[in-house]
Amino acid sequence: MPSSTQSVARRRLILTLVLVTVVVLVVDQLSKAWALRSLTPGERTDIVGDLLGFQLVFNPGAALSIATGMTWVLTIVAIVVVVVIVRASRRIGSMIWALALGLLLGGALGNLVDRMVREPGVARGHVVDFIAYADFFVGNVADIAIVVAAVLIVVAVVLGIHLDGTRDGARDLDSPDHTADEPAPAAGPAEVSTRTEDEAQAGA
Repeated sequence: MPSSTQSVARRRLILTLVLVTVVVLVVDQLSKAWALRSLTPGERTDIVGDLLGFQLVFNPGAALSIATGMTWVLTIVAIVVVVVIVRASRRIGSMIWALALGLLLGGALGNLVDRMVREPGVARGHVVDFIAYADFFVGNVADIAIVVAAVLIVVAVVLGIHLDGTRDGARDLDSPDHTADEPAPAAGPAEVSTRTEDEAQAGA
Protein backbone atom coordinates (compact mmCIF):
# COMPACT_ATOMS: atom_id res chain seq x y z
CA MET A 1 0.00 0.00 0.00
CA PRO A 2 1.56 3.34 -1.01
CA SER A 3 2.63 5.69 1.80
CA SER A 4 1.12 9.14 2.24
CA THR A 5 4.31 10.64 0.79
CA GLN A 6 4.04 8.48 -2.31
CA SER A 7 0.35 9.36 -2.67
CA VAL A 8 1.11 13.07 -2.50
CA ALA A 9 3.91 12.70 -5.05
CA ARG A 10 1.65 10.75 -7.42
CA ARG A 11 -1.12 13.32 -7.12
CA ARG A 12 1.41 16.03 -7.95
CA LEU A 13 2.50 14.12 -11.05
CA ILE A 14 -1.09 13.53 -12.17
CA LEU A 15 -1.83 17.23 -11.63
CA THR A 16 1.19 18.11 -13.77
CA LEU A 17 -0.03 15.75 -16.51
CA VAL A 18 -3.52 17.31 -16.42
CA LEU A 19 -2.21 20.88 -16.47
CA VAL A 20 0.11 20.18 -19.41
CA THR A 21 -2.77 18.50 -21.25
CA VAL A 22 -5.09 21.46 -20.70
CA VAL A 23 -2.46 24.03 -21.70
CA VAL A 24 -1.63 22.17 -24.92
CA LEU A 25 -5.30 21.70 -25.80
CA VAL A 26 -6.21 25.36 -25.14
CA VAL A 27 -3.18 26.77 -26.99
CA ASP A 28 -3.81 24.41 -29.91
CA GLN A 29 -7.46 25.36 -30.28
CA LEU A 30 -6.85 29.09 -29.82
CA SER A 31 -4.06 29.05 -32.40
CA LYS A 32 -6.32 27.22 -34.87
CA ALA A 33 -9.07 29.77 -34.27
CA TRP A 34 -6.56 32.53 -35.02
CA ALA A 35 -5.45 30.76 -38.20
CA LEU A 36 -9.03 30.37 -39.41
CA ARG A 37 -9.70 34.04 -38.76
CA SER A 38 -6.45 35.51 -40.06
CA LEU A 39 -5.16 33.29 -42.88
CA THR A 40 -6.41 32.58 -46.37
CA PRO A 41 -6.47 28.89 -47.32
CA GLY A 42 -3.57 27.96 -49.58
CA GLU A 43 -1.74 31.30 -49.28
CA ARG A 44 1.65 31.19 -47.59
CA THR A 45 3.11 33.92 -45.38
CA ASP A 46 6.85 33.52 -44.83
CA ILE A 47 8.14 34.05 -41.30
CA VAL A 48 11.73 32.82 -41.60
CA GLY A 49 12.33 32.89 -45.32
CA ASP A 50 11.36 29.62 -46.97
CA LEU A 51 12.12 27.67 -43.79
CA LEU A 52 9.08 28.61 -41.71
CA GLY A 53 5.77 30.27 -42.47
CA PHE A 54 2.01 30.25 -42.09
CA GLN A 55 -0.20 28.43 -44.57
CA LEU A 56 -3.74 27.39 -43.78
CA VAL A 57 -4.69 23.90 -44.92
CA PHE A 58 -7.35 21.39 -43.90
CA ASN A 59 -5.85 17.96 -43.45
CA PRO A 60 -8.14 14.90 -43.71
CA GLY A 61 -5.27 12.54 -42.90
CA ALA A 62 -2.41 12.20 -40.47
CA ALA A 63 0.95 13.97 -40.49
CA LEU A 64 2.39 14.49 -43.99
CA SER A 65 -1.17 13.91 -45.28
CA ILE A 66 -0.85 10.16 -44.79
CA ALA A 67 -4.10 8.12 -44.93
CA THR A 68 -6.14 11.02 -46.31
CA GLY A 69 -9.01 8.70 -47.18
CA MET A 70 -9.19 7.05 -43.75
CA THR A 71 -10.16 9.94 -41.47
CA TRP A 72 -12.58 7.83 -39.41
CA VAL A 73 -9.83 5.25 -38.76
CA LEU A 74 -7.53 8.00 -37.50
CA THR A 75 -10.33 9.19 -35.23
CA ILE A 76 -10.63 5.71 -33.69
CA VAL A 77 -6.85 5.51 -33.27
CA ALA A 78 -6.84 8.90 -31.52
CA ILE A 79 -9.60 7.79 -29.14
CA VAL A 80 -7.67 4.60 -28.32
CA VAL A 81 -4.52 6.63 -27.63
CA VAL A 82 -6.42 8.91 -25.27
CA VAL A 83 -7.88 5.93 -23.37
CA VAL A 84 -4.48 4.24 -23.07
CA ILE A 85 -2.83 7.41 -21.75
CA VAL A 86 -5.58 7.97 -19.18
CA ARG A 87 -5.25 4.38 -17.95
CA ALA A 88 -1.45 4.59 -17.86
CA SER A 89 -1.58 7.79 -15.81
CA ARG A 90 -2.73 5.76 -12.78
CA ARG A 91 0.73 4.16 -12.60
CA ILE A 92 2.77 7.29 -13.21
CA GLY A 93 5.74 7.87 -10.91
CA SER A 94 8.14 10.03 -12.92
CA MET A 95 8.07 13.74 -13.84
CA ILE A 96 9.51 13.14 -17.31
CA TRP A 97 6.69 10.68 -18.01
CA ALA A 98 4.12 13.12 -16.59
CA LEU A 99 5.32 15.80 -19.00
CA ALA A 100 5.53 13.38 -21.94
CA LEU A 101 2.07 11.92 -21.41
CA GLY A 102 0.59 15.36 -20.80
CA LEU A 103 2.00 16.63 -24.09
CA LEU A 104 0.92 13.48 -25.92
CA LEU A 105 -2.59 13.58 -24.47
CA GLY A 106 -2.99 17.30 -25.18
CA GLY A 107 -1.81 16.85 -28.76
CA ALA A 108 -4.03 13.85 -29.37
CA LEU A 109 -7.07 15.67 -27.94
CA GLY A 110 -6.29 18.80 -29.95
CA ASN A 111 -6.47 16.98 -33.26
CA LEU A 112 -9.31 14.74 -32.06
CA VAL A 113 -11.46 17.82 -31.38
CA ASP A 114 -10.97 18.87 -35.01
CA ARG A 115 -11.99 15.44 -36.28
CA MET A 116 -15.12 15.47 -34.15
CA VAL A 117 -16.43 19.01 -34.70
CA ARG A 118 -15.14 20.31 -38.05
CA GLU A 119 -16.35 19.75 -41.59
CA PRO A 120 -17.30 17.49 -43.27
CA GLY A 121 -18.79 15.77 -40.21
CA VAL A 122 -18.39 13.96 -36.91
CA ALA A 123 -15.36 11.61 -36.83
CA ARG A 124 -14.50 12.77 -40.36
CA GLY A 125 -13.52 16.36 -39.66
CA HIS A 126 -10.40 17.82 -41.25
CA VAL A 127 -7.59 18.95 -38.93
CA VAL A 128 -6.59 22.61 -39.14
CA ASP A 129 -2.89 22.91 -40.01
CA PHE A 130 -1.16 26.26 -40.44
CA ILE A 131 2.55 26.04 -39.51
CA ALA A 132 4.49 25.43 -42.72
CA TYR A 133 7.95 23.88 -42.42
CA ALA A 134 9.74 24.76 -45.67
CA ASP A 135 8.09 22.68 -48.39
CA PHE A 136 8.12 19.60 -46.20
CA PHE A 137 4.75 19.64 -44.42
CA VAL A 138 2.22 21.85 -42.61
CA GLY A 139 1.34 21.15 -39.00
CA ASN A 140 -0.10 22.71 -35.86
CA VAL A 141 0.56 23.14 -32.13
CA ALA A 142 -0.84 19.68 -31.34
CA ASP A 143 1.70 18.13 -33.72
CA ILE A 144 4.54 20.00 -31.99
CA ALA A 145 3.38 18.69 -28.59
CA ILE A 146 3.25 15.13 -29.90
CA VAL A 147 6.78 15.38 -31.34
CA VAL A 148 8.18 16.80 -28.08
CA ALA A 149 6.40 14.02 -26.17
CA ALA A 150 8.02 11.41 -28.41
CA VAL A 151 11.45 12.94 -27.73
CA LEU A 152 10.86 12.87 -23.96
CA ILE A 153 9.75 9.25 -24.11
CA VAL A 154 12.91 8.31 -26.01
CA VAL A 155 15.01 10.14 -23.39
CA ALA A 156 13.21 8.31 -20.58
CA VAL A 157 13.79 4.95 -22.27
CA VAL A 158 17.47 5.70 -22.87
CA LEU A 159 17.92 6.74 -19.22
CA GLY A 160 16.11 3.58 -18.09
CA ILE A 161 13.28 5.48 -16.38
CA HIS A 162 10.05 3.49 -16.28
CA LEU A 163 6.51 4.85 -16.15
CA ASP A 164 6.20 4.05 -12.43
CA GLY A 165 9.41 5.97 -11.67
CA THR A 166 11.68 2.96 -11.16
CA ARG A 167 15.01 2.76 -12.96
CA ASP A 168 16.78 -0.15 -14.60
CA GLY A 169 19.79 0.22 -12.26
CA ALA A 170 17.61 0.21 -9.16
CA ARG A 171 15.82 -2.92 -10.35
CA ASP A 172 19.15 -4.67 -10.93
CA LEU A 173 20.15 -3.98 -7.32
CA ASP A 174 17.08 -5.87 -6.14
CA SER A 175 17.59 -8.86 -8.41
CA PRO A 176 18.61 -12.32 -7.06
CA ASP A 177 21.75 -12.32 -9.21
CA HIS A 178 22.94 -9.14 -7.57
CA THR A 179 22.35 -10.37 -4.04
CA ALA A 180 24.25 -13.57 -4.83
CA ASP A 181 27.33 -11.49 -5.67
CA GLU A 182 27.25 -9.53 -2.42
CA PRO A 183 30.05 -10.31 0.09
CA ALA A 184 29.21 -12.67 2.93
CA PRO A 185 28.36 -10.93 6.24
CA ALA A 186 31.13 -10.58 8.78
CA ALA A 187 31.33 -13.22 11.51
CA GLY A 188 29.70 -12.34 14.82
CA PRO A 189 31.51 -12.31 18.20
CA ALA A 190 30.31 -15.80 19.17
CA GLU A 191 31.57 -17.31 15.91
CA VAL A 192 34.97 -15.61 16.31
CA SER A 193 35.26 -16.96 19.86
CA THR A 194 34.48 -20.52 18.72
CA ARG A 195 37.07 -20.33 15.95
CA THR A 196 39.73 -19.15 18.42
CA GLU A 197 39.08 -22.06 20.82
CA ASP A 198 39.21 -24.62 17.96
CA GLU A 199 42.50 -23.20 16.71
CA ALA A 200 43.99 -23.35 20.22
CA GLN A 201 43.01 -26.99 20.65
CA ALA A 202 44.44 -27.86 17.26
CA GLY A 203 47.75 -26.21 18.15
CA ALA A 204 47.95 -28.15 21.39
